[in-house]
Amino acid sequence: MERPAFKVRYCSINREVYTSDPDKSILEVSIENKIPHLHECGGNGRCTTCRIRVIEGAENLSRATPLEKDLIRKRNWDPSIRLACQAHVRGDVAIQRIVWTNAEISKLQLETLPPDIGEERSLAILFCDMRNFTVLASNHPNYDLAHMLNTLFTNLGDPILMNNGIIYQYVGDEIIGLFGTASLDGERACMDAIRAALGMKYALERLNRLEFRDFDEKIEVGIGIHYGRAFVGNLGHPKHKQFSVLGDPVNVASRIQDMNKPLKTNLLVSEEFISNLKPDTLKTGIKESVNLKGKEQTFNLIEILGFNHFDTNLEIQASMELLLKDSDDFAECFYNKLFQRAPAIRELFKKNMLEQGRMLTHMLGGIIYGLSRPENLQLGLYSLGKQHIKYGVEKEHYAILKEALLETIEERLGEFYKPEIVKAWSNAIDLITEIMISSYNHQKVVS
Repeated sequence: MERPAFKVRYCSINREVYTSDPDKSILEVSIENKIPHLHECGGNGRCTTCRIRVIEGAENLSRATPLEKDLIRKRNWDPSIRLACQAHVRGDVAIQRIVWTNAEISKLQLETLPPDIGEERSLAILFCDMRNFTVLASNHPNYDLAHMLNTLFTNLGDPILMNNGIIYQYVGDEIIGLFGTASLDGERACMDAIRAALGMKYALERLNRLEFRDFDEKIEVGIGIHYGRAFVGNLGHPKHKQFSVLGDPVNVASRIQDMNKPLKTNLLVSEEFISNLKPDTLKTGIKESVNLKGKEQTFNLIEILGFNHFDTNLEIQASMELLLKDSDDFAECFYNKLFQRAPAIRELFKKNMLEQGRMLTHMLGGIIYGLSRPENLQLGLYSLGKQHIKYGVEKEHYAILKEALLETIEERLGEFYKPEIVKAWSNAIDLITEIMISSYNHQKVVS
């Protein structure tokens, strides 16, 4: 007897799909129908990025699992929120995806804060300030100035978000990032912060060569980072609270950033910050003991020039905007190269290639953002490998995929081509495919 087909309606994109398998989760339905649906941990109920709001038909979903109930309680979700990877379809439902972009994921860590008062946590605090903003404002109409600021904040904010940081505030021409709000690992928070700072420098170089050239401007910034214990929580009227960070480390980080001007540097960190990193992690410049404004004690500041070692994550993150700005074109270029190398692979892709391409770039973007959360990324890649087994992908195909992807990347980089970027992507593809192939090997053993 044929099973009835259940309708899943995605409200925000006005799309309806059907499934007749009551053992399929909403996430599996999304993947099967080429609907991009974030699931950083691969649908294992760890990352909560696949969360949905149930608009209609909540009674037609499976009951919340113990794992889901625990997350709902800890994160104080309202009853309409479910995890798409845990909710199985048993009837018609209407849903809305809640987390739409990878850039939103890092903000989810704020849900781990105590809901009422907050608490004290150790943070890496980054201040980035635009130089000569007053002169810039006097040289351009307000509309152009707003456009330049939005462009700057977007491109300098991305490295914060890609490194598990939170954009705390914009203050005039200044952007403030926080790292470690959900972690007790000082080294990890500081590595995320310094990688974000160096990523900002990469982004600014690209902006000055492309976006700001039309305005006949070259933008410069100063960045300061400090590490210390600060209060994090929600403050304000009971009916209108907002996330806030209080404490002396915030002021110190701001003052460190100010010291870039007199010291003629563009990236300074405190001794407290750099002490959380392994020796020789960073290439340093000048070192100065200074008195910061409003502070009695002396602070030891260190200029940071870059990493002492090759950093795959930084190079990949810095190339994301260049590669995926026109994501449809990137995907078309990649699949053309893939099918030229192995025409037989074309038979594995029987659906709309535009949708398939968007799933590819959606996946690549998720991997890039997931580099700062390796515990989730590994689970996600393992699950992705299992999906590709179902599609008919063989182990031998991964080497061909790597060739096609690297050639596409080299072509898309154009004038920004650097051997370091290609090396980083080669390293990353090897890591990705190793994890995906491990799921293939496991599947073969089980079967």
